[in-house]
Amino acid sequence: MNKFIAYCGLDCEKCEARIATINNDDSLREKVAKEWSELNKVTITKEMINCTGCRIEGAKTPFCDNLCEIRKCARNKKVETCGDCNEFMQCDKVKKIIGNNV
Repeated sequence: MNKFIAYCGLDCEKCEARIATINNDDSLREKVAKEWSELNKVTITKEMINCTGCRIEGAKTPFCDNLCEIRKCARNKKVETCGDCNEFMQCDKVKKIIGNNV
């Protein structure tokens, strides 16, 4: 499986945080920090926008590294993605992600 597919199924290669990290693009980091701050109603700084990918070794945003319940659960269950989990269709953790992709 493509290692750039996150546990939840999102494509990390299309994530602007990853793109900013790979290209060392501070203006994109600022844009993402502003958007994510507004979206999540928390303060996110450009310094927090560093991520190589959910399932890839390397930098992670503070959310992905420490707060993402989906990532914690999948790593705990040792599944490659949530789609490999037999509880996937009724999982409250992934409902938001699934709902955004319908």
